[in-house]
Amino acid sequence: MPTVKVCAVVEPQERVSVKTLALRLPKPAWRTITWREGSAEKLTSRFARVRVRTAPSKGARALGAGPEETLLIEWPPGEAAPTKYWLSNLPAKTKFRDLIDITKMRWRIERDYQELKQEIGLDHYEGRGWRGFHHHATLCIAAYGFLISQREKIPPSAPHAAAVLAKPALPAGYRPRGAADQAAAPRPQLNRHHASSADRRARPRPTTMPLLRPHIPANEAENFVTQ
Repeated sequence: MPTVKVCAVVEPQERVSVKTLALRLPKPAWRTITWREGSAEKLTSRFARVRVRTAPSKGARALGAGPEETLLIEWPPGEAAPTKYWLSNLPAKTKFRDLIDITKMRWRIERDYQELKQEIGLDHYEGRGWRGFHHHATLCIAAYGFLISQREKIPPSAPHAAAVLAKPALPAGYRPRGAADQAAAPRPQLNRHHASSADRRARPRPTTMPLLRPHIPANEAENFVTQ
């Protein structure tokens, strides 16, 4: 929902700018709403909404006014005039708070996109194929989702964090990679089963290579000692 810089039609024969329309609104039309927690304090401002139709340009009056939409206006306390305007095509029955939450979601999306590029490396892809970029973006989004879930466990987000998902049960007979065989006996000659391979990969065993025994003269064999 981009910022509105056009004229609005309130009545079929009335053409006014959005700023003029905002200044005409009565005091009860404005509501102070808090939409989320900020880094230092709650984010609060004053808003008003009006059902309008966008007016065509002066050279295209024959086209008529556009479809009816909701004009959302923000006028923070202390400002001399409204600061932001949005046009929304959401249903007219949309709740005021929901309308503001969706409007302010744009900042959150831009912030997520910025963190994906700077912290995760979404913009580091240098390939030219769609398949490679889709794979790269999927991994970046998965990593970012994991970081967000971990951030919820750190204050000040910790008290309001979502419930921790239950840890799935391990299957029967599961053994971590590299762990010792629990069924093995202390002495290999007493094992009831053959020892499992280290990597447990499905491949043929390597063939045994012949070794050449060195020839040691008889007079030197008596002096050969090992530890």
